[in-house]
Amino acid sequence: MTWFTPHPHKTSSPDPRRSLHQPMDRRFFLKAAGTSLALPMLGAMQPTIGSAATKVAAQPRFVAICGGLGFHTPYLFPNQEGRNYELTPYLQRLKDHKDDFTVFSGLSHPEQNGNNGHASSLTWLTSAQRPGLAGFRNTISLDQLMAQHLGGTTRLPYLSLANDGGSLAWTSNGINIPAENSPSRLFKTLFIDGTKQEIEAKMGELRRGRSILDTVVGEAKKLDRTLDPKDRQKLHEYFTAIRDLETRIGQSQEWTLKPKPDVNYEPPKDVADKQDIVSKQRLMYDMMVLALQTDSTRVMTLSLGGMNAVPSNIPGVKTDWHNLSHHGKDEEKIKELRLIEEAELNEFNTFLTKLKALEEFDQPLLDHTAVLFGSNLGNASAHDWHNLPIVLAGGGYKHGSYVAHDAKNNTRFANMFVSLAQRMGVETDTFGSSTAESVRGLEM
Repeated sequence: MTWFTPHPHKTSSPDPRRSLHQPMDRRFFLKAAGTSLALPMLGAMQPTIGSAATKVAAQPRFVAICGGLGFHTPYLFPNQEGRNYELTPYLQRLKDHKDDFTVFSGLSHPEQNGNNGHASSLTWLTSAQRPGLAGFRNTISLDQLMAQHLGGTTRLPYLSLANDGGSLAWTSNGINIPAENSPSRLFKTLFIDGTKQEIEAKMGELRRGRSILDTVVGEAKKLDRTLDPKDRQKLHEYFTAIRDLETRIGQSQEWTLKPKPDVNYEPPKDVADKQDIVSKQRLMYDMMVLALQTDSTRVMTLSLGGMNAVPSNIPGVKTDWHNLSHHGKDEEKIKELRLIEEAELNEFNTFLTKLKALEEFDQPLLDHTAVLFGSNLGNASAHDWHNLPIVLAGGGYKHGSYVAHDAKNNTRFANMFVSLAQRMGVETDTFGSSTAESVRGLEM
């Protein structure tokens, strides 16, 4: 499968001070500087996209996919732990990739009782506690920690996507990052070059943004001299945020002037039927594969969402999805719910198949992409956030097993996040509510 054709003008001019085949070594410069300071990832530390230097090494990617209405775990979790488990109805949908994923049970974030039964969706990638209740403030999501580390090494530092529902991505200040739900707009962002006038307009916007920041910094420095130590500390945190914005503006200016990659894919049209969740997921997954294949980003989140409506084009489903998720053990409702969730797993399986079919440095792209799939609800019918359904695919991990952690005394889900962050090069031994650097069953 080949969807990506390198742009004929993509290769950058060589830097006369450094060979294209010798990108700046991050650890070398840390050592040479005589300090242990962890530098952010710089463009000079990565090979030029589309050039011969891309043969240096494959780059790790991360994708997180969350179904806000849960998955019926009796059809997901096997009865037997280990490698020789019998495929459940849902895992049958993924049988071609049994050696490419690991199923986890007995994982959760602590203290997820929130202001409503679905509030735990706010914290699936953050592990912050008491979501939505008085005084709640979210924390940085796993994807954004990774994106901060990678900086401007790709055209887009991250993609926050949604078919329905809200974004999974949160800034370090606990602000939700809006999600893109239009595959056609996403395709344009990734692969359609702007006109000369559009590019000039974009560069003008970025220059104005930098000018405004310069003015703000100047005024803030005047204020700094009049503040007490506590307020001065807050202002210095503000300066840090401004410096981050300045860096992002500079990176955006650089990427705005670079041609976008050519792909062998017709510009898509958004699915007109809002209730056709299968077609919507399929199209968004296609865009995600293209983004990963072209190295347009290395970090993505996707909210599968849910709705108070009957999904269309799924034979046998006649009840609204949200109602079915609250089945109360009604067998007829569970039968319909199974049809919806098996359709979702079929699309997820196709996504994995496409990633595995694409080769990068003589290995499947899936081996370079850790894909976290699951839900913030272990039992959606009861709004129970314990014992989450979690599947981790790809990423170079040892797979093929079902790992059952204690269903009553759950292992911290955030422990897995530490390992996933480290895999992306983030130097950390903690994340959110973590108590360890990994979970049992997660091995490279």
